Amino acid sequence: MNIKSQKDFFAGLFYAVVGGAFAIGAANYNIGTAARMGPGYFPLLLGVLLGVIGLYIMFKALVVETADGDKIGKWAWKPLFYIIVGNLLFGVLLTGLPNLGIPGMGLIVAIYGVTIVVSKAGNESSIKEALILATILSTISYLGFIKLLNLQFPVWPTFITG
Repeated sequence: MNIKSQKDFFAGLFYAVVGGAFAIGAANYNIGTAARMGPGYFPLLLGVLLGVIGLYIMFKALVVETADGDKIGKWAWKPLFYIIVGNLLFGVLLTGLPNLGIPGMGLIVAIYGVTIVVSKAGNESSIKEALILATILSTISYLGFIKLLNLQFPVWPTFITG
């Protein structure tokens, strides 16, 4: 077996594994039928579809010739670090860590925090651009989630709202 595109092969493998995990996890729920869908129906369908797409990409990576073999480069550790830390920070800022006595700061502060941290993953962003983007994202999120969908989660820190 000769892999003609390493990037596509391993991307397809990742899709297939994640899709398979979703499908296996969905089997623990009631699947139902197409007419009466249970809570496991959509995750099962999504997992199978993702797995099939992954298998197709893997097959294509074994068959379609590429110029240089589409080798996998080295890991981009800086973006990976900042994106993971930004997502963890979003969760902590949104709801806090009550066990450690850290209060939730709400949606707006969480969006500003994640946007500023994740902007550090790239090489060409500035703090001004990050703040503008955070303002736009906060406004759209507030209008969409709080006003239009009426979701109930904190918007501002508890020490401000009481």
